[in-house]
Amino acid sequence: MKKEFIPFRIIRFYVEGFRSMTLGKTLWLIILIKLFIMFCLLKPFFFPSYLGQFKGESEKQDYVWGELIQRAMIP
Repeated sequence: MKKEFIPFRIIRFYVEGFRSMTLGKTLWLIILIKLFIMFCLLKPFFFPSYLGQFKGESEKQDYVWGELIQRAMIP
């Protein structure tokens, strides 16, 4: 018996398991839709890019440093 490369065995294990699923495929579809909604649609509204307004890396570093120090000082 010829031994397969371990990553190929792992991939084949998951592919064969996914093929035999019935309810699992629907659940995975729901999970993927939820992840798409969270990361692609809601992210721009709840996590705006504050660092996009700065041009260079040093300006970004100064902004982050200042925010960390300022928030650490507030009780």
